[in-house]
Amino acid sequence: MDTLTIWRERLISKTTKPTLHTTYRYWIWLSFLILIVGNGAYQYSKQWRYGLVVTDMRDRISWGLYITAFVFFIGISHAGTLISAILRASKASWRAPVTRIAEFITAVALLVGASFVLIDMGRPERIFNVYLFGRWQSPIMWDVMAITTYLTASIIYLYAPMIPDLALFRDRLSDKVGRFRRYIYETLAIDWIGTPKQLRLLGKAISIMMLIIIPIAVSVHTVVSWIFSMTLRSGWNSSIFGVLFVAGAIFSGVATLILVMAVLRRIYHWEEYLTQKHFLYLGYLLAAFGAFMVYVNINEYLTEGFKLEEAGEFAFRQLFIEDFAFMFWFYIIGGLLGPVVLMLVPKTRTITGVVIAAVLVDVAMFLERYFIVVTGLRVPLMPYEPASYMPTFVEWSIFVAGLAFFLLLITVAIKIFPMFAVWEMTEEHELAISRMSTTDQDTAESVTQGHTIGHDAPRQPDRSQGGAP
Repeated sequence: MDTLTIWRERLISKTTKPTLHTTYRYWIWLSFLILIVGNGAYQYSKQWRYGLVVTDMRDRISWGLYITAFVFFIGISHAGTLISAILRASKASWRAPVTRIAEFITAVALLVGASFVLIDMGRPERIFNVYLFGRWQSPIMWDVMAITTYLTASIIYLYAPMIPDLALFRDRLSDKVGRFRRYIYETLAIDWIGTPKQLRLLGKAISIMMLIIIPIAVSVHTVVSWIFSMTLRSGWNSSIFGVLFVAGAIFSGVATLILVMAVLRRIYHWEEYLTQKHFLYLGYLLAAFGAFMVYVNINEYLTEGFKLEEAGEFAFRQLFIEDFAFMFWFYIIGGLLGPVVLMLVPKTRTITGVVIAAVLVDVAMFLERYFIVVTGLRVPLMPYEPASYMPTFVEWSIFVAGLAFFLLLITVAIKIFPMFAVWEMTEEHELAISRMSTTDQDTAESVTQGHTIGHDAPRQPDRSQGGAP
């Protein structure tokens, strides 16, 4: 077998390994996640039975941890479609190993994030009233339609490039997996055999979805920000919220992608495919967005503070020096400046440094979502004492269950679906080999021409010693 064939077979073996081999650690991890999700479901049953009184949300602070989780998960969903689409559009040669993982994160994060809207509602069955009797003047109506559209487009964008790999699993694993997974592969592969016509149609479909998904992804988190910024509340009444939320979404999305890649690389020994280059490139992207987030935050707080009003002063004090000061300064120093510093210093410009930066970003961006939601509602609208809010055990249990559910869906998906785009990675590797061959051939021709010139060209007289021509 030639080098490309050996490389492809090794890639297929690494890709199918999670599907074919299950260790006891996997079952322990799966049981742990199911236990946490089960506890969250039990706590939610108490909330369903007694109402939102089991939370610390009241009439003055009516949004809390649930809406924070909603904004956070919708943000990290940008890890997939937007990053993947941009890398495809720019034809980045290193993108192939990371796009599938990123697209899975998008679909799973959207499902989990949207569920927190239902959890936050005292009567979740009334969500259907938004579709039946919604008013288009309401930003909430815009948000529901935007997320529904984004989820639909993201699932299509995840599924379309996966068809050749599902067909590969159908052909290679039919006699090695159970009936359920065999049915999934045979159904989702839709009779793919890799003909030139099928490849041409698939390429067109991916190109169309790539162009559609970018504006949809940008519009979704812009619309999420409009729920806040289209109010007169101090701390929310900002025209730059759209840019802040979209940039923050990509920022936390890249960080989440890095963390998931690092875990999968360590567990399944995918070092050959998820290389240091991939982490460094994503780390540079993280640092760039960290610097941009610093700029956006300066724009937000400088313009608001320059014309400071009474309500604005209260909002600033609780952020800068009072109740939420620790969260705010950790967000600025650790979450925004930290990744920039880690990527600037050569000693920390490693996979470990990139992973540490990603952890800082995800924690900081969650805290940012939290203090945006809560501090805006704490600002008194009338001359009374500001309200206080602290999530209860029920709220924390449901939030942790949401995180566990996010990890659970990814854990289950790893056992069923291909996490690498084998056909795209093979094409990129083949292209890289052809580039190397062309370069070597050009080098050889240059050397040959140099030898020919040296042997065959007429010797020129040495004028340095005064010789005559």
